[in-house]
Amino acid sequence: MATTTSPPSGSSSGAFARLHPKVQQWVWRQGWDELRDAQVKAIPPVLEQEHDVVIAAATAAGKTEAAFLPILSRLLARAESASGVDVLYVSPLKALINDQHGRLEQLCNQLDIPVHRWHGDVAGNKKARLLKSPDGLLLITPESLEALFVLHGTGVAALLATLEYIVVDELHAFIGSERGAQLQSLLHRVELTLRRHVPRVALSATLGDMNLAADFLRPGHGNDAVLIRGDDDGQELRMQLRGYRIVPPRLSASEVDEKEAAGEDIDAEDVTEGDKVAIAEHIFRVLRGSDNLVFANSRSAVEEYADLLGSMSAKAFVPNQFFPHHGSLSKDLREYVEQRLKGVEQPITALCTSTLEMGIDIGDVQSVAQIGAPPSVASLRQRLGRSGRRGDAAVLRMYVAEAEITDKTPPPDWLRAELVQSIAMVELLLEGWIERPSLDALHLSTLVQQLLSLIAQHGGVPPVDAYNALCGHGPFQRVTTPMFTDLLRALGTGEIIMQSTDGLLLLDVIGERIVNHYSFYAAFTSPEEYRLVASGRQLGTIPVDRPILPGQLMIFAGRRWRVVGVDSSHKVIDLERSAAGRPPHFAGEGGRVDDAVRRRMFEIYQRADEPAFIDAGARDLLTEACANFVRLNLAGTSVVEYMNSTVIFPWVGDRIIGSVVAVLVAGGLEVANDGIAITIEGTNARQLRDELDVLVPGGPPDPLELAVTVGNKAVEKYDHLLSDDLLDAEFAARALDTAGAWHALEAVLVDLHATIQSA
Repeated sequence: MATTTSPPSGSSSGAFARLHPKVQQWVWRQGWDELRDAQVKAIPPVLEQEHDVVIAAATAAGKTEAAFLPILSRLLARAESASGVDVLYVSPLKALINDQHGRLEQLCNQLDIPVHRWHGDVAGNKKARLLKSPDGLLLITPESLEALFVLHGTGVAALLATLEYIVVDELHAFIGSERGAQLQSLLHRVELTLRRHVPRVALSATLGDMNLAADFLRPGHGNDAVLIRGDDDGQELRMQLRGYRIVPPRLSASEVDEKEAAGEDIDAEDVTEGDKVAIAEHIFRVLRGSDNLVFANSRSAVEEYADLLGSMSAKAFVPNQFFPHHGSLSKDLREYVEQRLKGVEQPITALCTSTLEMGIDIGDVQSVAQIGAPPSVASLRQRLGRSGRRGDAAVLRMYVAEAEITDKTPPPDWLRAELVQSIAMVELLLEGWIERPSLDALHLSTLVQQLLSLIAQHGGVPPVDAYNALCGHGPFQRVTTPMFTDLLRALGTGEIIMQSTDGLLLLDVIGERIVNHYSFYAAFTSPEEYRLVASGRQLGTIPVDRPILPGQLMIFAGRRWRVVGVDSSHKVIDLERSAAGRPPHFAGEGGRVDDAVRRRMFEIYQRADEPAFIDAGARDLLTEACANFVRLNLAGTSVVEYMNSTVIFPWVGDRIIGSVVAVLVAGGLEVANDGIAITIEGTNARQLRDELDVLVPGGPPDPLELAVTVGNKAVEKYDHLLSDDLLDAEFAARALDTAGAWHALEAVLVDLHATIQSA
């Protein structure tokens, strides 16, 4: 790159002058003409250390440098200090840590500031050296920070004695999750250990509510943070949404059996739905020869499309450029794809889940594709940010397939909800709207983990001190003293903790076993994983929640395999190559649809116009959906009678839909949650009106009382250790919106009366 001998010019020059001379020299050597907007704005507050700082800017807008140029300037300017880590950088992904390690080393090597990594793949001797002589920057995951507290509790204070900053990358990935609650607790415990305040700097490319993000970063003190939103996001967007009709595979199951019995080869295209083949053909034709990311909504879909595209490449006698990338693949397979994306020699298209959504520097990709409706608008924005990263237009292609409508198709499916939801999400994205994460959950499962970790860190802790550290002055402030007492009682009954004669909380037999297991450090649930091995090489892992039998066929790593053996004791599945197969079962990535998305869908049905970004196939599906919307008179009513059932369309998000379902089920009705609608089985409009005439005037139920009626509430890692009352409280806070449900039911009741009166 060209080297400049003068500082960046323009509005950034004043901020640039505040950087340390060595940092200025590094900037000059990069050939930068000026600092980016977020970088300029971040320099004063980060240098001054008086406030936490939240930096939100587009992907590739220099957020890392926005934080570290002033941070490193501060470290260089201070007097010689004692031994200790100076900056704690916390990231949600090991891969992102590895990527940032190289990036920060390139900067810090010239400043004589060491950069260290700490996660499960880092050698133990490197960790031991850091513990013995701590210094510089430490890049770590929440799980590894948890392990530091548990395994080196007495040494954490010395390790972080000189800590100047805490940097949290990809902040949006933590907000509202169990892992986010764990992170909040860990950061609070760092300050408790050091007995002082440490400035926090958060980085994110996707934040809809900066104030909410700041309050998440330091609960109760969000108003004190400096909020920086970069203005470098005026990117041109080129996009198309393509619509398809679901078509059965060319060969039926019986025909496949006949061909296999005859020893005939079976093509991937013969056993895959026609719409998926058509989508793969378009991807092959348009994306081959350039670097791209194709996001699918499950690992199964990633594998299926990778297999199809690999088959198409072989038939065309061209090198395969389409490779899968997801969390169940082995590290070397994932890193191969990442290195190919960074390189310029060979083009590659990665078919991926959210694994390539965040942070990792993969260089320039020409376009991003999304198969199926995205999990959320925030996720779509994050994924789109991977394209057009060097000033070019961002390119987005979306693919949505809808089933043919027959005389047996129920009304919710007449509306082509996935297509219309995708259109609604794109429109909201273009308007700059992003979902507001929910902060309603109590995160009691993670509180259990943090309590056990705190006990392990100190070898025992008084109950009052535990409550004050975690709840009273900590991140679990919504947990009351009676709730915490109930939690201690439940854990004591389950032999998780016990109390010594001098009052200290200690780990009991089962608690010791939990804390000493390698899986303890993660706050989220991980299903039992089996290793997939072929010819002695590990391909990756899959969660096994259903039988895997010898002879079973599967697709993994973009190739077809036959299971030749299952070793349950060592959790190994042996594979051999096969001509047929199907993707293994994985959990999907479905997000919770927001109220605003459903309201926009309602508007789209009423407008019945054709967005400029949809193709002819999508236009046909949308025209059909809008005609059915009119046919059902959904602009005038939310109620549709269908056969011996009543279908209601409240046009609200998933949380309220789920709450309405819970209310109706508690009332003795047979109810199906259809996403966009709710079907009350075996109940006509008059019967539903009579039910709601009794139910609605009574007002919303107590969420706790409603939670009691719901089964299967234990969904988080340590929920099974909670008492029934605590599990009800957690579910009520996390999943129920009874006020919203009542507003929806009141509107439905009005429509029911009007429908029956006009009949």
